[in-house]
Amino acid sequence: MDQIDLLGRLAVSLAIGLLVGLERGWRSRNEEDHQRAAGFRTFALSGLLGGIAGAVGQDDRGIVIGLVFLGFAAAFTAFHWLEAKADQNMSVTSTVAGMLTFMLGVLAVVGDQIAAIAGAVAMTGVLALRESLHRWVASLTWEEIRAALILLAMTFLLLPVLPNRTVDPFDAINPYEIWLLTILIAAISFGGYVAIKLFGDRLGVVMAAIAGGLASSTATTLSLARLAREHPSSARLLSAGILIAGLVMIVRVGIVALALNGALRDVIAPPLLAGAVVLAGGSALLLLTNTQQENPELRVANPLALGTAIKLALVIAVIMVAAKIAVGAAGQAGVLLIAALSGIADVDAVTISMARLVGQSITIELAAQAIILAVAVNTLSKAVIAASTGGSGVAWPVGLTSVAAVAGLTAGMFWA
Repeated sequence: MDQIDLLGRLAVSLAIGLLVGLERGWRSRNEEDHQRAAGFRTFALSGLLGGIAGAVGQDDRGIVIGLVFLGFAAAFTAFHWLEAKADQNMSVTSTVAGMLTFMLGVLAVVGDQIAAIAGAVAMTGVLALRESLHRWVASLTWEEIRAALILLAMTFLLLPVLPNRTVDPFDAINPYEIWLLTILIAAISFGGYVAIKLFGDRLGVVMAAIAGGLASSTATTLSLARLAREHPSSARLLSAGILIAGLVMIVRVGIVALALNGALRDVIAPPLLAGAVVLAGGSALLLLTNTQQENPELRVANPLALGTAIKLALVIAVIMVAAKIAVGAAGQAGVLLIAALSGIADVDAVTISMARLVGQSITIELAAQAIILAVAVNTLSKAVIAASTGGSGVAWPVGLTSVAAVAGLTAGMFWA
């Protein structure tokens, strides 16, 4: 490499050390000088040292890099051992961070600069989020950890050996594809679940509804409706939360459908947008006229639970087979009937199934109609849940807005 390129790479190595050193130095800012093993300057120099070691040793198969790293690690560890002995602090985080800073400095010179920078940003983020991560880990139950471990094992161990082809007489079930889609949906839902677990009742109704809508808009509706029955004075605020959860569901359906099949965009975007606008307008009106405050603690089942994932996979498979049979037996009406029945409880399975069946057994128009019908039925079913559980305080605002949203979905289909 030429001199300009080398200087640029060394600058990146120094910047990596400065970034990590900023976080480490800020955390130890209250300690006196010379009373800590490593701070802002030490980490900055560690990154630069790694870059220089990489520049010097890049042509000797890494021997110089390895020797310098061993010396650096020994010295860094020794000083941290003395600090830990004096402070009775058994944390090894700074030692590992120092070694990683050195190696990222090396990578910036001899390898991919973007990867080195990304690694530094990720490391600094993990270091800065220490308290938040500790709180989140402390909030986990063993059942949640076990569910996540089992699902991860089944994903990375089972997924590679699943046949990536259809295995049924109807040419509809691809085990690899169905399980992969199930994991993706569970991961999206888990994002909302983690938000609820992490912030709990410290979230306001709006943020709780958004997070709950990612995990399960139906479960969120039920939870908020129960709160409305217990706290009638907050009915407007909680009704707004229910509508926001429905809005998130519509946005989620659009993202999933377009991610799986971009050809659906022109026929599915207008109705979804119309329904979303109505729900957004209704929730905004309720929030603006609300005078009460309530911080609900949502109770949503873990979407990474093995049983939940298997049920979703089975529902997807059943709908895909049923759709193919319905096309042959009853044509378009059969597919729409299946979508309507499925939409009472869930829209993810219908969305995935229809998006994947486009071009195989159904047309783009029919797939879009089925997805929109499932969304409409699900929206109305949540309105029924809200009315029956939360009473008249949520029945009227949620019911009227939901009917208007369904009208918007219908109008959007004709306009598309």
